[in-house]
Amino acid sequence: MSIARVTEISATSTKSFEDAVKEGIRRASATLRNIRSAWVKEHQVRVEGGEIAEYQVNLMITFVLDD
Repeated sequence: MSIARVTEISATSTKSFEDAVKEGIRRASATLRNIRSAWVKEHQVRVEGGEIAEYQVNLMITFVLDD
């Protein structure tokens, strides 16, 4: 039987929401083992001078705990 844990992280990108998701998962993978899925809980943008300056996502990362 496997036991999983869910943790929430926030990631940003100046390129796109997709890039923010990829960066969040890449960074989480450097610390967490056995990541199985990620759910985009929220997304938002930061605006400067009428233009999008930054994309942000809040991710729910699910990973399986070691036995």
